[in-house]
Amino acid sequence: MERAEGRYTFEERWPGILQSTLGSRWRVIEEGLSGRTTVRDDPVEGEIRNGRTYLLPCLLSHLPLDVVAIMLGTNDLKARFNASARDIAEGLGTLIDVINSAGAGAKGNAPEILVIAPPPILETLPAHAEMFEGAFEKSRQLADRYSALAKKRGVHFLDAGSVAKSSVAVGFHLDPDAHRAIGQAVAASVQRICP
Repeated sequence: MERAEGRYTFEERWPGILQSTLGSRWRVIEEGLSGRTTVRDDPVEGEIRNGRTYLLPCLLSHLPLDVVAIMLGTNDLKARFNASARDIAEGLGTLIDVINSAGAGAKGNAPEILVIAPPPILETLPAHAEMFEGAFEKSRQLADRYSALAKKRGVHFLDAGSVAKSSVAVGFHLDPDAHRAIGQAVAASVQRICP
């Protein structure tokens, strides 16, 4: 498959795998952006990376939605944010609040929410080690933090690290095998949520 400016094609990324697995009964809308954080303006990459400021207009432009699946947190691990795993989970909680209050589901209700903990980054990064200094241990805590958050907020949870690992080439991105595994795991979750 062709690469668009180094990015995997839609069919290779996990939302495309999700679409393929779910079939034509579903329409998967992908809203991925490299460098996106949960709730943080990035002093280097700019405020457009902030998931909180982007989320509400995004939800309203696509309503009605049945399920919103959200996998963020890896970029919040960058040393420049100095965020703990708890801070990152609290940021994700803010996004859950936005989704619940947006009225973006059927009949103005909230859609179902699937929180996805990203796979932990590798302990030794081939590149960008300084950017992610101190992030390994925090990345390993995200699944437990997200799981507890999901339980407390009454939303669904998937630990992507239970089915996939970060790419050895970069240490925090996903390779095609990881995208495939995550897409299939998300599909199984969505099918349980909306049988």
